[in-house]
Amino acid sequence: TPRGFRAGAATCGLKASGNPDVALVASDRVASAAGVFTRSAFAAAPVRLDRSTLAASGGLAVAVVANSGNANAATGPAGDEAARAMQAAGAAAVGCAPEHVLVLSTGVIGVPLDVAKVTRGIAAAGEALDAGGGPAAAEAIMTTDTRPKTAARRVRLSGGDVVLGGMAKGAGMIHPDMATLLAVVTSDAVRAPSDLAADLAIAADATFNRISVDGDTSTNDSLVLLASGASGVRVEGGSEADVAAWRAALTDLCLDLAHQIVRDGEGVTRFVAIEVTGAADDADARRVAGAVATSPLVKTAFAGGDPNWGRMLAAAGRSGARIEPGRVSLAF
Repeated sequence: TPRGFRAGAATCGLKASGNPDVALVASDRVASAAGVFTRSAFAAAPVRLDRSTLAASGGLAVAVVANSGNANAATGPAGDEAARAMQAAGAAAVGCAPEHVLVLSTGVIGVPLDVAKVTRGIAAAGEALDAGGGPAAAEAIMTTDTRPKTAARRVRLSGGDVVLGGMAKGAGMIHPDMATLLAVVTSDAVRAPSDLAADLAIAADATFNRISVDGDTSTNDSLVLLASGASGVRVEGGSEADVAAWRAALTDLCLDLAHQIVRDGEGVTRFVAIEVTGAADDADARRVAGAVATSPLVKTAFAGGDPNWGRMLAAAGRSGARIEPGRVSLAF
């Protein structure tokens, strides 16, 4: 959707279904880049590689290559080599340096990644790169998802309009702490890498880090943001209101994607939003909301359509938040 980006997809055989399983997103120029990743001690090889790549490049990237069907997690030194091979194949496909390519993987954990298959797929995705290739890329990153997840926003700044586009996947292993997903967000805005990193951290904290389906956090959670600058419009070029508008649009886009993930969660029949007011601070509010959202007994009450409010009070009471029972009200 934003100017200055192309996307492509291909099928290389990592999925038993034979569905597309490789996606490539490329900027027409070196873009500012930022990422937010899983905090799991068992972070997958692509996550470790992306962290070091962003640090070494100073937050610059040209492309993001992703595969589904294999997480390349808990795969030892061979997994690190496979991630680097994906990075090199992505660089060859778009004609940039390997240190300007980010790598994402999702799928089964603990199975070695077939490097020959995935690199052939990356080359094919490179040949398919097109300004209209976003929908195909969004489909290629799906695993147990039942539908692709995309969103776009346009925001007017003092220097002109900038556009954001995003795709995400996620259905199982969804829980706060950089909730389980792969997500790629692009924009044609001009924004410095350090500022972009701050923007993304704020957006992720208010969206992806506040959703939960099954209470499990993955080894591969990755959210990356690239800003190509193709619009020529600087986010910080106007007033503080410009930065606020930009961050609001980025957060709104991430919230849209996060909600799509919850609605498509494995086994999900209900979409529930929990609002906590009157807490001593934001941390206490999140403790209460998190305890209620992840309580198995509360989940069964929601699933059965049973207004068993005692379970919700019980969850809030054990959350560790500061609570004055006599001043608590509950409505749903």
